[in-house]
Amino acid sequence: MRRVVRQSKFRHVFGQAVKNDQCYDDIRVSRVTWDSSFCDSKGAQAPMVHFCVTHCASTCQICIGCIAVSAVHADRRFSFPRRVMLIVHCIETGRIDKSYPTVCGHTGPVLDIDWCPHNDQVIASGSEDCTVMVWQIPENGLTLSLTEPVVILEGHSKRVGIVAWHPTARNVLLSAGCDNAIIIWNVGTGEALINLDDMHSDMIYNVSWNRNGSLICTASKDKKVRVIDPRKQEIVAEKEKAHEGARPMRAIFLADGNVFTTGFSRMSERQLALWNPKNMQEPIALHEMDTSNGVLLPFYDPDTSIIYLCGKGDSSIRYFEITDESPYVHYLNTFSSKEPQRGMGYMSKRGLDSDLFQDDLYPDTAGPEAALEAEEWFEGKNADPILISLKHGYIPGKNRDLKVVKKNILDSKPAANKKCDLISAPKKTTDTTSVQNEAKLDEILKEIKSIKDTICNQDERISKLEQQLAKMAV
Repeated sequence: MRRVVRQSKFRHVFGQAVKNDQCYDDIRVSRVTWDSSFCDSKGAQAPMVHFCVTHCASTCQICIGCIAVSAVHADRRFSFPRRVMLIVHCIETGRIDKSYPTVCGHTGPVLDIDWCPHNDQVIASGSEDCTVMVWQIPENGLTLSLTEPVVILEGHSKRVGIVAWHPTARNVLLSAGCDNAIIIWNVGTGEALINLDDMHSDMIYNVSWNRNGSLICTASKDKKVRVIDPRKQEIVAEKEKAHEGARPMRAIFLADGNVFTTGFSRMSERQLALWNPKNMQEPIALHEMDTSNGVLLPFYDPDTSIIYLCGKGDSSIRYFEITDESPYVHYLNTFSSKEPQRGMGYMSKRGLDSDLFQDDLYPDTAGPEAALEAEEWFEGKNADPILISLKHGYIPGKNRDLKVVKKNILDSKPAANKKCDLISAPKKTTDTTSVQNEAKLDEILKEIKSIKDTICNQDERISKLEQQLAKMAV
């Protein structure tokens, strides 16, 4: 696209990689062929940086200083691979020891992860095992491997490749799978309350909430971009062939309600486009970038209207400012590195820690307090994020533990609209059978927990023995 030089307070924004001693080294990132970001970062106190980037170097460095990073990798030292997440504490830079504790619970590769915006200790994961798991990470990081999630959310019939927390409502989580279904969960009760299973005829590439969480937009393999009201279960707007190329697209909501997309042209050129959901016949702006084949992943800052574009296999991150002036999408700058990137994550500005502050560069940003409870959102209420000032820095408050109170589905009343209620009451059985089934289920769960604990302990034991063997060899 033509780079138009224009006056902007963000014109001289630039990126700078930290030194090697502030990187996380030797992280074995997953080899699964899924277009996820592979890493995510939460809003803990950190230097003034926004990105964590997993590079394709043999050491698999995550080049950024002092943030909590979640990376996905599989351990192949067992007869069946353990599927784990690695939670790295913000002060533990350098080489990651093989015996470093992990989050292990999935029986298939972890495909997507997302830190909760309202609780810095809670993270959700989606996996090839068709489940979503929500984990509570200890406040001071892991000292032992974590095997028990707070809740397991089961409802997809195929692998789960997308998880995304609601931006303003507490305990509302969205998941999307290769069954072409989107499920919205109340994590606080473990219930699946909305199932959008008839809106996509092909694989869903990504899902994005809008600013207040009243709408979602999706990009799909059928080359359509859809804007959906999840509670009414209606498609509000739709664009066929938003990008005509066969490679994957991405679509995200902007703060003003417009939709930003990335994709490929018929000639396999990478494109970016801006759309108004009220009229999606023609884009507000459409620009061609280059002929690289890496899928462009957009990361959006709603406070400054800046979009960062990262492509897998690229060695650069490009920044664009979105305005209401033509050409609407304005090129700002490019960060280049020596190694191609494999995964990317974007950290909340609550994690910034700097002596320098400018009101115009760092306006009020979304804080950790939820504007709504899950029940309020499902009842139809909307609310914008609760903003906080960064002028005097952000001091993290006390995170409350995530508690799941499962409801007795036998007592649930049938809903007037069956489509809006995913969970239907099963046929009544005798009290004796129910008690027997519960006892058997408890026994099975205890046995599974025992096996998981044994595996984790053996993993740590093997790592220690390997270290001793290496020392003896030297």
